[in-house]
Amino acid sequence: MPRATLVVFVCLVVLATLPMPASARADVLDASSGGFIVKVSVAVAAPAAEAYRALVERIGSWWSPDHTFSGSAANLSIDPVPGGCWCEKLSNGGGVRHMTVVFSDPGKLLRLSGGLGPLQDMALVGAMTWTFREAAGTTTIDVTYKVGGYLPGGMESLAKVVDGVLSAQLQRLRSFIDTGKP
Repeated sequence: MPRATLVVFVCLVVLATLPMPASARADVLDASSGGFIVKVSVAVAAPAAEAYRALVERIGSWWSPDHTFSGSAANLSIDPVPGGCWCEKLSNGGGVRHMTVVFSDPGKLLRLSGGLGPLQDMALVGAMTWTFREAAGTTTIDVTYKVGGYLPGGMESLAKVVDGVLSAQLQRLRSFIDTGKP
């Protein structure tokens, strides 16, 4: 495993062991040797359209730099159109395609395809769906990530790690939307 992938994987494991703030609801919905489904939900004090814009237009303002290859979340971008890229610029002129946009309904839904972070090198595939439901002045953001493929030893333990990382990122997004700071 390349050093950068190993470092990201170790960070994922460490984050998964941290306590999660009470304002997020996270679940490993299913896990088996061949795949898993995780779901994380947060409520934010903003309209759905504003929450969606924070995701796609301001990801560099709230995503943890610890979960980037470049060490800077400012290098992240999402082009929210079918075929669009959740990409990261690298300092040497290179880059990373984290995921590909396959469905975009602004203010309601964003679906991406691919293996996020070290899952990319593990030859796993995934579908990540962000939904935005507005009611009574708040928006609930649900992120469901379905991952499948082959991983020696199975994927059951990886599900909790991914769930922990996504939970931490959603908490940062919630904080950014509600306070302007991740």
